[in-house]
Amino acid sequence: MGGVSARIPRWISLKIPGGADYVRVKGVIEREGLHTVCLEARCPNIGECFCGGTATFLIMGNLCTRNCRYCAVRHGKPAPPDPDEPGRVARAVAELGLEYAVITSVTRDDLPDGGAAIFAETVSAIRRLSPSCRVEVLVPDFRASMEGSLERVIAAGPDVINHNIETVGPLFPALRPQGEYGLSLRLLSRAALSGIPVKSGLMAGLGESIDDINATLQDLRRAGCSGLTVGQYLRSRKENHPVAKYYTPEEFESIRLFAESMGFARVLAGPMVRSSYRAGELAGR
Repeated sequence: MGGVSARIPRWISLKIPGGADYVRVKGVIEREGLHTVCLEARCPNIGECFCGGTATFLIMGNLCTRNCRYCAVRHGKPAPPDPDEPGRVARAVAELGLEYAVITSVTRDDLPDGGAAIFAETVSAIRRLSPSCRVEVLVPDFRASMEGSLERVIAAGPDVINHNIETVGPLFPALRPQGEYGLSLRLLSRAALSGIPVKSGLMAGLGESIDDINATLQDLRRAGCSGLTVGQYLRSRKENHPVAKYYTPEEFESIRLFAESMGFARVLAGPMVRSSYRAGELAGR
């Protein structure tokens, strides 16, 4: 799993964010004291999404209790959840006039329910202030309380439930040592039984083979996923896992076609695709 050359290929486009819409979205987020995946995870699409008036809200702080080898979010001991945060997220969604909001979190293994109650309260708060806004939740695996925590989230009535598998099964022990491939698939299967559309995301370029990718897509489809994102892994911190391969746009197109042939209803696959990229579009907004 050694790294490749540091040279980024020409088809990877990293644009410097800016513009009035970007400043507006960033200003609302900062004023409400909120976090976003866009900023915390150093998403390369931040400019496009902010300029389009969208953001993926990161609730329950910006410190994760896990230390996945590819993630740009810092790990450590997080503060207790802020009971006012769901209301602040809802106010930001309303002020920005969002038609589609994505709510995710750091992993909170320190909480008995993994933060499920805060997810549910955030969905409910958005519904009260912006009843026409569709809400996607991107949840962790709720390791210690998966069944009960997931039921709490489902009861809040999100429009889409997303849980990223992130990497292929053989790489889980090295890259997601505190996660479990089988647990993530069980969560997706249980979520799919609710009738709410279920989505997952996979990163390519961590050292997997194309057979590994195909097998993972088959596992996700069997679990009931109807939505899928596949994007290029990019190393955002020097201490993170190195990039093992840069997939070409043509290779991503082959992955997309394979996924669609398996029955995924909606697929986004490409070098710059991330799990919340064009989330409203992928959900059929």
